[in-house]
Amino acid sequence: MIKTFRRRLNVYLAFAAMTPKLFLAYSAWVWVEFFAQILSMTIFVFFWRAVYAENTVISGLSLQQTLNYILIAQVLAPIVQSRSVFRMGWLIGNGMIAVELIRPVDFQARSYVESLADLATFLITKIPLALLAWLIFGLQLPGDPLVWVCFAVSLLLGATIIFFADWAFSCLAFYTTETWGLSVVREGVVAFFSGALLPLAMMPGWLQAIGRALPFAQVLYVPVSILGGIIPVASAPGAWLIQLLWIAGLGLFSRVFYNIAIRKVTVQGG
Repeated sequence: MIKTFRRRLNVYLAFAAMTPKLFLAYSAWVWVEFFAQILSMTIFVFFWRAVYAENTVISGLSLQQTLNYILIAQVLAPIVQSRSVFRMGWLIGNGMIAVELIRPVDFQARSYVESLADLATFLITKIPLALLAWLIFGLQLPGDPLVWVCFAVSLLLGATIIFFADWAFSCLAFYTTETWGLSVVREGVVAFFSGALLPLAMMPGWLQAIGRALPFAQVLYVPVSILGGIIPVASAPGAWLIQLLWIAGLGLFSRVFYNIAIRKVTVQGG
């Protein structure tokens, strides 16, 4: 059993090791995203400074708290971006899904390992952007190591949540011949309700209720709020529990839906 586990682990690690290489192969997109995020951060900073010109506190948040949140959220915003449904549609459309399904590894498990490798690569490449936010825009990061630990745990749980949510959503590709529209809808909904554009605390009560009923706030709003000081460290275990419940529910749902959806696979010539 131990040998089998090690063999499977080595296979998944091999897939994970390919992720940074693929990322570096398309480094031009990294630079485009880097400059786009700088522009976005500049716009957000001047916007919120104007909003707070005649206010010291809005929805219980000071200007510095809001700027901290927005800057961190803009650094981490690409985490909630995904083309998984588009990728699944591409695999189905050109028949490559057959190759993925006959590999001697679990397709979903392999994709999850690759998503974690993506996250690690992403965080490393965003260090320069975070430094610029600190030097130019006045980002204030906590000095307490415990805050960083709580943030890291929450971010990992959030990344797992978005993976399972995206996996279930991607299974819709088995039922349609066009996934571009699904991808656009997904991006808009997640960007708004994840808190990437606006802290949930500033939304009207009914919108906050909708946001908290969806899993997307757990991906970005919760970890960013922990690092930005909106959610105190003492409340972090409660936030983790909620995230774990989302993982359990979405993990089960995504697996069941996937097992049903693959019965709809149609490949030309097969």
